[in-house]
Amino acid sequence: MDLAPAVGTQAACAALGVSRAMVYRRRRPRPTPAPRPRPARALTEAERHTVLAQLHHPRFIDLAPTEIYATVLDEGHYHCSIRTMYRLLAAAHEVRERRNQLRHVAPKPELLATRPNEVWSWDITKLLGPAKWTYFYLYVILDIFSRYVVGWMVAHQESAALAERLIAATGEKQGVLPGQLTIHADRGSSMTSKSVALLLADLGITRTHSRPHVSNDNPFSEAQFKTLKYRPAFPERFGSAQDVRAFCHPFFTWYNSAHHHGGIGLLTPAMVHYGQVEAVRARRRAILTAAYAAHPDRFVHKPPEPPAVPTAVWINPPPGPVLPLPPSLARLQAEEVSL
Repeated sequence: MDLAPAVGTQAACAALGVSRAMVYRRRRPRPTPAPRPRPARALTEAERHTVLAQLHHPRFIDLAPTEIYATVLDEGHYHCSIRTMYRLLAAAHEVRERRNQLRHVAPKPELLATRPNEVWSWDITKLLGPAKWTYFYLYVILDIFSRYVVGWMVAHQESAALAERLIAATGEKQGVLPGQLTIHADRGSSMTSKSVALLLADLGITRTHSRPHVSNDNPFSEAQFKTLKYRPAFPERFGSAQDVRAFCHPFFTWYNSAHHHGGIGLLTPAMVHYGQVEAVRARRRAILTAAYAAHPDRFVHKPPEPPAVPTAVWINPPPGPVLPLPPSLARLQAEEVSL
C-alpha cells in the first residue's frame, strides 16, 4: 500500500475502505504446512496393495467391505479394519455401491395419442394472491393431441376432492367412454390421492404419473402454464378468486379458439379437437396454390404447403425411430376424429 509509509497503515486503510487485518495478513507470508507424520500403525505400501487387490478380486468385486471383512475373517485372515478398507477405496475414488443387487428404477411414462380424448395431461399451478404467502390454485386439464384445454377450475386450495369434481365433470362433458382415456399427471398430493385413483378406476380411465424428481415428464401442461403466465396482461398478483376467473375465462377462450399453436401446424386447438383439420388445411392449400400461380418466382424451392399436423403425439417417445401408423389405421382414426 503506497499511502501507508506517508500517513500510516490505519489512516490509509480507512481512506481506501480496506480492512487492516487483510493488509497484515497479506504482508505475513503463509507458513508451509508441515507434512503429516505417518503413524507407526499405518499399513505399509505392500499391505495397502494387498488389501486393494483383495477388494478388486472377482470374488469380492460386488461385495461391500463389511461382507468382505466378515468372509476373510471367517477364513482365518485379518488384513485391516472395515474403516481402513473404506479409506483405501476413497483414496482410489471407488466409494460407490458395490453390492450386486436389483435396482428399482421408476419406469418412464411412454404415452401415445393419435386422436383427441385419448391422453389428457393435468396439473395445478399456484398464482400469487393479494398478500405474501397467499395463493390461488389453477387446475387445468389439457388434451395432448389437440392441445385443447378441456377443463379448468380456480380454487383456494389444492384438494383431491376438487380434482375429483373437475375430472368427473370434464369426462362427462367430453363424452369419455370407459377404456378410452389415459390421464397423466405429476406426483402432487392431489394427483396421487386414493380418492382420485378410485374415481379414475370407476370411470375406466387409466392413470400415469411422472417419475420422481423428473421435471420434464409432464411437458404439455408445463408449456401451457408458461403461455398463461407470459401473456402481456398477466398480473403480478390477483386480488381474489373472482379476479383469477375474470382473467382465465378470456385467456382459455383465446387459447382454445384463437391461438395458432406451433405444435399442431399453426391450427387452433379447437380446430384439431373437433375434427376441422382437413377442411382448414384444404382452404389454406387453395390460398397458397393461388399465391404460387400468381408469383411462382417467389417460391424458390417448391410450391408452398400448409404446415403439417402431427398424426401422433408422445410423452417420452421410445428410443429409436417411431414408425408411422399403417395407412388403414391412420385412415380409421381420421374417420373417428371427423365424427
